[in-house]
Amino acid sequence: MTITTIAPMLSERSLRRARLASGLIMLTFLTLHLTNHALNLISLAAAEEGRRWFLAIWRNPVGTTLFYGAAVTHVMLAMRALYLRRTFYMPVGEALQIILGLVIPLLIIDHVVGTRIRHELSNYYDSYEAIIRGFWITSPFNGVKQTLALIVIWCHGCIGIHFWLRYRQSYQSAAPVLLTVAILLPVLALLGFANTGRTIANMSPASGYGEFPSSGYQGHKNFNATRYASPAERAEVKQDEFLIKTGLYGAFGGGLALVVALRIRRRWRERATQIEIRYADGESVRVPLGFSVLEASRLGGIPHYAVCGGKGRCSTCRVQVLEGAETLPPPEPIEQTTLTRIGADYGVRLACQLHPTANISVAPLLVPSLESIVPAGSQQASPGREREIAILFCDIRSFTMLTEARLPYDIVFLLNRYFAIVGQAVERSGGRLDKFIGDGAMALFGLTGSAADGCKNALKAAAIIVKEIERLNNELAGELSMPLRVAIGIHTGPAIVGAMGYGAVKSLTAIGDTVNVASRLEAVAKEFDVTLVVSEPVVTLAASDTAGLEVRDVAIRGRALPLRVYIVPQESSIRFA
Repeated sequence: MTITTIAPMLSERSLRRARLASGLIMLTFLTLHLTNHALNLISLAAAEEGRRWFLAIWRNPVGTTLFYGAAVTHVMLAMRALYLRRTFYMPVGEALQIILGLVIPLLIIDHVVGTRIRHELSNYYDSYEAIIRGFWITSPFNGVKQTLALIVIWCHGCIGIHFWLRYRQSYQSAAPVLLTVAILLPVLALLGFANTGRTIANMSPASGYGEFPSSGYQGHKNFNATRYASPAERAEVKQDEFLIKTGLYGAFGGGLALVVALRIRRRWRERATQIEIRYADGESVRVPLGFSVLEASRLGGIPHYAVCGGKGRCSTCRVQVLEGAETLPPPEPIEQTTLTRIGADYGVRLACQLHPTANISVAPLLVPSLESIVPAGSQQASPGREREIAILFCDIRSFTMLTEARLPYDIVFLLNRYFAIVGQAVERSGGRLDKFIGDGAMALFGLTGSAADGCKNALKAAAIIVKEIERLNNELAGELSMPLRVAIGIHTGPAIVGAMGYGAVKSLTAIGDTVNVASRLEAVAKEFDVTLVVSEPVVTLAASDTAGLEVRDVAIRGRALPLRVYIVPQESSIRFA
């Protein structure tokens, strides 16, 4: 294997993937372990049978190598990440994950040696009865310690999963299910442990408890009854266990001590090589050489968005380099991929990935100058994501003429009936009502599904609106001077979707060219005196029947080429329902 083949394996992206993969392997182990504990709610025999399958997966050469390899890899990469982190100013979620991760080895080493290692040393059968009897009766303190260990490990893993998935499109819909599992699984496992513990404590040896012919288990043979019958042999195994525990604790403590020592050494060497990061508002921060711009912002208490936690997965931390761009190192692959994705201009860099080698001046591009409510290093900004969605605009035609000489209460009543029709049609069609603007409304479709589904649902909502407006006209025929008529425009394409606004007036919305075009098509419907105008991409994605519909090319402000649209009169909109 040559250096050119090894280098990609040791790249930052590869190491992050290795850390993620190793964490997922251990979380899978823990999930199966907790599920096995939960089987105690059925019976100890069921738990023993489940354990037989659990051991078949993990106590074989492949499973053992996979699990211990993942554990060693994860710990080593976590130590590396601790060393590379230049400052411990960070959001609470990140700090909690690190603290829980450092506590885990201290809680789990005794259990690993007392079960898995002892099994290898002495052919000790660590059955559920033996483990629960030991934790519930013999040593309740160890039982409490292992309960705490399960909770800590599970929380650490769940936080990691959240950080990994939180900006993926499918996570929004899957999050409620995942949260339910994250809460229920450890609760059921601990209830199963407690249930069997109480049962064992209340049973006498004469009851024959622990005999399960169906599973082949004939009662637990504890450590003192294994093939190591003599005191000398048992003492030898205990001595081996002590040495292994000491070695594991020593390796972990030594690793932490080494990280601390290397950080102190680095800090000492960098004291004479500090650089200055100057900001557009006049503030400046002096940091040792090697700090990223984001770490400098956090150290100096300067608000700076970084919704992915500083991993280069988003562009919210990006800055415009005002001075010193010629001295900067070129972007690494992770940064370059993101910059290319957003089409960044010259001089725009990701603050989390930019490690200046000389004094520079920067301007954070996504930090409002008066945003005093965002604390340093926070991740309170909801991330914007580019999504392929369908957008519907709906408006009442000739509304001013319709409301002339009507009382204000009557106008409010009429508008609320109209808003109810639009809102219910959008919700029934799987869309999200974005906002009402005067007598107009904007709705988003495809936020939780494909763009094709969004287009179909938008057309369905339009058909329902037209149908319900006609019903309202019949109901209020004697009250209206003229029938209610609506104009609807629908377009699909990429849009930036995110929580926008200020304070209590912040909500999920969309911006971009697609929104402007959809709004323009609603105006085109008024110009052509029709009910619905749909762009060609919507019809194509929805695979709708266009027979008998008029096709036109309309000019859209801001677009060089005209857009092909379908003109849908009121009587033809029913085909989309």
